Amino acid sequence: MLATNFKIAAVVVLTLAAYSMLANMIPQIQSEVPEELELSGEVTAEQLVGAGERTYSGAGGCTACHGLGTRAPNLLTGDGGLGAIGTRCAEREPGQGCKEYLYASLTEPSRYVVEGYNAIMPDARRSLSENQIWAVVAFLQSQGGEVTVTAEDIASSGGGASQPEPAPATSSLAASKEPRALLAELGCLACHVLGDQGNAVGPGLTDVGARRSADHIRESILEPAAEISPGYEALAAMMPVDFGERMTAGQLEALVTFLAEQK
Repeated sequence: MLATNFKIAAVVVLTLAAYSMLANMIPQIQSEVPEELELSGEVTAEQLVGAGERTYSGAGGCTACHGLGTRAPNLLTGDGGLGAIGTRCAEREPGQGCKEYLYASLTEPSRYVVEGYNAIMPDARRSLSENQIWAVVAFLQSQGGEVTVTAEDIASSGGGASQPEPAPATSSLAASKEPRALLAELGCLACHVLGDQGNAVGPGLTDVGARRSADHIRESILEPAAEISPGYEALAAMMPVDFGERMTAGQLEALVTFLAEQK
């Protein structure tokens, strides 16, 4: 009996050791989160640009829409032959310098929608700190222009807060009543595909009813950060959080029912 127990214990120990060894051999993938920046009064333009590029190309999720120039203006290689954003940012709004315009575009995007594009960009303060936002501004300035962002800009705007509160919503109620028209009016198809319409930035809607219940769909519309679909974590901040204010209860339920039927 003792020998049998010993053999069982040996098998258990060897099995656990084998699994532990296997686990250590598998590369560990770390979730990408926005880099928090510790910036002092001696921060250089090169440091700001480098940090801004990492945020812009990585956890900020900016390239999902600005990379191709189809869902949003291409900021790095020019838009409509106008050149990179650093060469034209000072001319976008009368009375605003380049860095002021870029900062405002990131934090009040609904006021700066370029003609021909939908208002799908979220307030950057929902996912980035002031340090990170100013670093992105410096990176964008460096695209054909002069970097004028300094530590004083960051300090004057309260830099260092990791997750500032978003600006108050200025939503208006949607006019459409038919679900497909609602999807277009609310800008959903700028990031989601439904049939042969839309853009594949976020999860597709063509078969969403086969993957999610009506309650789950409703929660995703009203509280998009409650559960992020795997693989879309870096784009989570792009989903507007004010759909509950932009639709009546009837519009919302009509949309939820329509999407739940997409299987």
